[in-house]
This record gives sequence, C-alpha cells and structure tokens, in this order.
Amino acid sequence: MFTSQTSSFQDSIDVEERDDFDSEEIAGYSQKSQLNCYYTIYLYQGTRSEATGENMAWNQRRADSTTSQEDFSLTLIDSSLPSEAEPELRTYISRRLSKGALLGGMGNIATVELSIPEQAVGCYCCLLEQERSPEQPDADGNGYVICFMGGSEKGLNLFRLELDKYVQGLHSSLQTPELQNLETDVRPYLSRWYEESVMHIYRVVQLVQSNISFLLHAALSQTHVEVIKSDERSKADVSRFIKAASLQGLSQQDTTTASLCKAVSEGTQCDLIIDCSTSPPTLCNTVSNRFYFKLKAIQDMNSLKRFVRQAEMSHYALFRCYQFLQGCGNGDVLLQNARAEHSDLPEACSIITVLEEFLREQSQAQA
Repeated sequence: MFTSQTSSFQDSIDVEERDDFDSEEIAGYSQKSQLNCYYTIYLYQGTRSEATGENMAWNQRRADSTTSQEDFSLTLIDSSLPSEAEPELRTYISRRLSKGALLGGMGNIATVELSIPEQAVGCYCCLLEQERSPEQPDADGNGYVICFMGGSEKGLNLFRLELDKYVQGLHSSLQTPELQNLETDVRPYLSRWYEESVMHIYRVVQLVQSNISFLLHAALSQTHVEVIKSDERSKADVSRFIKAASLQGLSQQDTTTASLCKAVSEGTQCDLIIDCSTSPPTLCNTVSNRFYFKLKAIQDMNSLKRFVRQAEMSHYALFRCYQFLQGCGNGDVLLQNARAEHSDLPEACSIITVLEEFLREQSQAQA
C-alpha cells in the first residue's frame, strides 16, 4: 500500500474568500493525516484482435484475474489494492468500458466505493491504446487501463491534466502484454503517481510557507519567477505551481503569451526571486493583495469584462466598475489581464486606462 503525507487542498476551494493566511494555518499543512493512495493496471484486449500464442498462454495463466465482455477483455496486471477490493474496481471499469465512457488518452475521474478503509475514494482511470498497424487500421485495439485512487473526486479533478501527462509517461514502458519490466519500471512508476502528480503543490507550500501569497500573486499577474540556489526538483515544482495557478488559457478570447508578457513589461513589475540558500527561502520583489484563490479570480475576470462592456455606454457603469475593482482586492491583476485580453478593442482599452488612472490616484492619495 502506497502512502504519502499530504494536505487537503480541496479545502481551499470549499472555503469563502479570506483576507490573509497566517503562519499557524500554513504550518497546519504539515500536520494532516496520511492519505492512502492506490494504483491498478489492466491489460485491455479487443476480442476480435488476433493474439499470439505467447499472449494466449500468458492470458491463460491469469484467467482468474480476467473479466470478459462481448467485445473486450480486462486482465489484471498489477495492483496495490487489497485483494478483496480489486475485483470490485475491475467490475466498475468494465461497466465504464461497455458504455464507451473511457476515451483513449483522456482520464475519467469519479467516486468509487471499494472494500478499503476509506470506502469511497476518488478514482482516475485512463485507457492507453496501443497504436494500430497501418495494415489493420480498423482492427479492435489492445491497450492498458491505468487507475489511480486516493482522496476525493473533487480533489483529483484539480490535477486532471497532471495525471493525464503522468499516464502518458508510461507509453515507452508498455511495449508487450507480458510486461517483463513490471518490477523494474512499471510498478515503481505507478507507485509514485501521487508524489509526482499532486504533491508538488504541497512541496511548494512547505518550501515558501507563509510567503505563498507572493507566489500566487506572481502566477496570477504573469510575473516571472526565478528560483536560485536550489535543487532541480524544487525549481520544477515551483514552475509547475506557477503554471497551475496562472489564469493563462482560461479567457474566452485568444490571450497569447506575448500579449500578457507585454502587459507586464509595460508596468513596473520585477521578477520574483526565490533564494533557497536560507530556510525558509528569502523572496525578493514581492507583491501581494487580498486575493488568493484561482476560481474566484475567474469569476472576477468575468465580472470585470461585463462591467467594461457596460462602461462603454454608461458613466454609471464605469463608476460601478471602479467600485468593483476597489472592493475585490485583486484590481491590479484583473486590470492587467483585461488589458492583455482586450488589446485589439480600442474602446475597452480606453475604459481600462481610465480605471487604472482612478486606482493609481486613489493609491497615491492613501500613501
């Protein structure tokens, strides 16, 4: 059974917006109970696919671990689940395959009830199909179904893209049904799924501790982050954290990286430097505000876009937009993203310029 120390990041989605993190709250991340994580891998075979004598002999040896439907069979290769829980999972996966609910290369996440201590857990499952030969492009395909279980459905959904990418990393190791490299390559890789796909968020929180607000602001405002005097894993963790927390790619229009970077360069922001020579690390050029959660940022961006459209026709709407930016606690980030997104709309850019001037004057008056 693979276990890993973690914190429940889904809690951050369930709570209301808060004004600040304190040191006790950050320290509490390291005091969470252990989370049990499991994996399972099955061989998927279309029944009309031709099988070699070697494959047939291998399947015969594993007959007790095979579930067959009309047009496919599902054979257990390896699992960290308790023996009584694996057949329950196999039955569930078979039903999903029968309904066409598993698409090749795209993970599916749901809650499953199994004979394990947690009873109900989040389950990520993905069908990795082997490439069909040019001679038989329409033949039923073989492949593998990979399942990861742990935490909640809602929690795993936050890391769907990470899990998809991690599963794709198995392609080079899944060359033959016999999987002679099971012990040396496949099993160790599957066992590390939670550590590699989810725990980078936890490790970054542990690394920067109460300074996490600065890192989140940098991600949302497209500020470049440089990690110095650190190991490669920490650098990679921070990079993945920034990508996960960024709003890039979530706007309805095609907001390019170039336009976002231009918006940043026109401002006064500097790179955020994380110096890991101290513990905790020292952060330079820090900026933060009252905002922390990505989902709230998406909601605020949609609200701001609506206000900007209305402000083009009404001075009262412009005033409402100004009040909204004053009260949301995230006005600088929202305006920066709005300017990048509306760069080809002169009227909207004029509204944004006016709002920036209002906010700048207010800030100077309060200084």
